[in-house]
Amino acid sequence: MNILILGGGGREHALAWAVKQNPKCDRLIVAPGNAGIAQIAECAAFDIDDGDTVANFCAENAVEFVIIGPEAPLAAGVADTLRDNGLVVFGCSQAAAQLESSKAFTKAICDACNAPTAAYGHFTDATQAHAYVDKQGAPIVVKADGLAAGKGVVVAMDLETAHIAIDDMLGGQFGSAGAEVVIEEFMDGEEASFFILCDGETVLPVGTAQDHKRAFDGDEGPNTGGMGAYSPAPVLTDAIAEIALNDIVKPTVAEMAKRGTPFQGILYAGLMIKDGQPRLVEYNVRFGDPECQVLMMRLGAQAFDLLHACAENRLSEVSPNWADDHAMTIVMAADGYPGPYEKGSVINGLDTLPETSSEMTFHAGTATKDGQTIATGGRVLNVTARGATLQDAHARAYGMTKQIDWPEGFYRNDIGHRAL
Repeated sequence: MNILILGGGGREHALAWAVKQNPKCDRLIVAPGNAGIAQIAECAAFDIDDGDTVANFCAENAVEFVIIGPEAPLAAGVADTLRDNGLVVFGCSQAAAQLESSKAFTKAICDACNAPTAAYGHFTDATQAHAYVDKQGAPIVVKADGLAAGKGVVVAMDLETAHIAIDDMLGGQFGSAGAEVVIEEFMDGEEASFFILCDGETVLPVGTAQDHKRAFDGDEGPNTGGMGAYSPAPVLTDAIAEIALNDIVKPTVAEMAKRGTPFQGILYAGLMIKDGQPRLVEYNVRFGDPECQVLMMRLGAQAFDLLHACAENRLSEVSPNWADDHAMTIVMAADGYPGPYEKGSVINGLDTLPETSSEMTFHAGTATKDGQTIATGGRVLNVTARGATLQDAHARAYGMTKQIDWPEGFYRNDIGHRAL
């Protein structure tokens, strides 16, 4: 089968790595890809947010199956265009992508199906938003309604921070993504990620993970897109996962179907867990990054079969076969991230790293220049390993980071500290 994966980050490298292992994969193309992906697949350069462009590429290259990695093409309706062109697609419709592209939409869905989540207000007017914050008090959470590349959330521990966030967002800091804000009650507890495949009707859990959002050790510093992750998440026990499935996920999927916008793809439920009870923090409509890296490391070649079954509405015929193992990924980022950072620094030592079913360095923001691998993004590498225990995976992954010679990069030294 000829397969196209859209995206060029660590998530897509992990997806490509898993798909490539499956014997059903004949030809694998990734657009736009990166320096690491180019070692295992063909890379192509075109506008992945334009459905017609993607459809034409698929026709010219006899592509039979498309896996959409990032949220932007989903929000742009690329999956709809490809399905209209007769392609088998893993990824939700534009209408269903509102579960990620509009926080107000998700809140309305939760209201309609009684899914437990934080109390909230939805505003386009700054004066009303400021008044709401003053009435509710701090701590409080201010979110840009739309897609802001993982950066449109401010957890305000005091009122001043909340007021600044409102002015920044409604003042245009995130463009159209911040034209509306959702202000939520602060939920305390432990956060975990729950991943569920949906084909419109059937729901199939495919793993749990926890990531680390803060830039520095000890969960200090600014929020990032994620500095590391591990799977499974000990806090998300089988019993709590069952509650989340029955009280949050299944009612959401039923409500989406009822509205004529069935959800088909991966539903990533960010949960806050306290006293054994999960509440929804947010939905994403694609695999998390870097959570995808640890899930793919654990699933391997079977990931393709699960995604393909989901895309063909036959999820009821498959189930994941989990080993009793653990995986960890450590993000190596450019100095300065998530703020301004330099591009173009050379990364050495990558050729000394193991590439096995238990050890892999996924590239997130790299390119090749003059025969050398250079950093082109904020999050640059995902050093990933699995083992019989989380301690094993931790030792392997951190051992691999020591082999990478990249003075312009940094990483956290305490990934997995909650579980370890």
